[in-house]
Amino acid sequence: MKRLLLFFLVFSISHGVQAQKSNKEYEIRTLAFYNLENLFDTINNTAKNDEASPMMELKSNRSTVYWDKIDKLGSVLSDIGKKDARNSPAIIGVVEIENDTVLNDIVKGKFLKKNRYKIIHYDSPDKRGIDVGLLYQARFFKPVNHQSFELLIYNNEGERIYTRDQLLVSGYLDGEMIHVIVNHWPSKRGGTRSIPFREKAAALNVKIMKQIRENEPNAKIITMGDFNDDPMESSFKNIMKTKMKKTDVQENDIYNPFEDMFRRGLNTAGYRDNINLFDQILISSQLLSKDKDYSSYKMKKAGIYNPKYLISNKGRYKGYPFRSFSWGTYTGGYSDHYPVYMHLIREKK
Repeated sequence: MKRLLLFFLVFSISHGVQAQKSNKEYEIRTLAFYNLENLFDTINNTAKNDEASPMMELKSNRSTVYWDKIDKLGSVLSDIGKKDARNSPAIIGVVEIENDTVLNDIVKGKFLKKNRYKIIHYDSPDKRGIDVGLLYQARFFKPVNHQSFELLIYNNEGERIYTRDQLLVSGYLDGEMIHVIVNHWPSKRGGTRSIPFREKAAALNVKIMKQIRENEPNAKIITMGDFNDDPMESSFKNIMKTKMKKTDVQENDIYNPFEDMFRRGLNTAGYRDNINLFDQILISSQLLSKDKDYSSYKMKKAGIYNPKYLISNKGRYKGYPFRSFSWGTYTGGYSDHYPVYMHLIREKK
């Protein structure tokens, strides 16, 4: 009888603990990145080469096209990660934007207006006039510092190639300090001759991270963007020394969850009939949970957001992202890239 009573007590206590664990509540925040594909306004900027943009090449209906594209992009951004987080992304990195005007038009549009997004943007020296930027929901994220870093690269003749800056934004996500770097690395035009340009961009990322860690050794760092390189290329593996497996990640290493996706054949863009995964979100070791300790924000999962409506179902780009522009015309699509996202999770305080 005593043994039976003891067994009953142990059984009850152990099941009580399990129930307590299963009743924990969690907060999920989505971080997202999206290449907005030549989001230019309809006004000619004489200081930039924006007249070569697809928007300015349109012969008519520019305003109608512009606002249709604004609405389409806003609808996508509002939906990323919503199924799990039950909210639009807390933080969104964006590239291929002309200025802060287009960002303000997006956040004030009908799909994002209710979330009251704020923007962070710097004019970059890119000759085409395209920049990077950050959108954030102020109720979740409180920036305390942001800075633009010039990428200095030169051709074989010693002439500077003017390209996009890298944007660093540091702030508190629900009270936890994080650092976000937004990237749009030099394109693959020029083939193998362009490889050193992206290696320089990777080196600048490493430099920014080192600067962050001088004041905060255990900083939580996220670097996201259109890197114009796949996860296996030298910029990542040789310069940033990224890791594909969680078990290989040591202190202050950079984990790239998109490397395994690339190995499995997933993609975010097509370039010259090749399938590429240029759009990625990488994290420092401090955001990686190996023991399921979610007392502070850690990565839960990462993914590519590509519902059917973002995939072209006909024509020469069938199976590719449903783009906005092709051969000087507006196709009614969204972007020639898929957005990517990451869920961060922690126990509710």
